[in-house]
Amino acid sequence: MHMHVSVRNLAESVQFYSKLFGAEPTILKVDYAKWKLEDPRVNFAITARGFKLGVDHLGIQVENVAELEEQSERLARAAGPKLDIGKTTCCYAEVEKSWVGDPQGVFWEVFLTHGQTTTYGSDPESLARLREETAQAMAGAAPASSEGSCCP
Repeated sequence: MHMHVSVRNLAESVQFYSKLFGAEPTILKVDYAKWKLEDPRVNFAITARGFKLGVDHLGIQVENVAELEEQSERLARAAGPKLDIGKTTCCYAEVEKSWVGDPQGVFWEVFLTHGQTTTYGSDPESLARLREETAQAMAGAAPASSEGSCCP
């Protein structure tokens, strides 16, 4: 399971979550932190990149291409319009992913991580555009191309 939360103050939030989880972040950048925990088994990330505060999106991280295909099909069956991003750079990682929005507009992703990078990914303007395109797709309109985008 993957959870991504947008925060106002990264340092303050890193302190809080490190104490809550009893562990330091696996990845720590100036605008991003991630814990890969075994108990509970979760990929928990926070970011201070100017997004709306609170739960940003949820996801399912898979271990191989076959699982990615299976989970991506489940996304499509569960929530209607699916946005396939494919291979991209997101959250300091090379990933392959698909997105849907649930009936309340909560974004869910299924992703496979191929490796780490030194850059976060798309700039905030691209992310805002992809969020709008995804909202339009959820409303039944065809989204514009989102090739190379990171997160909705």
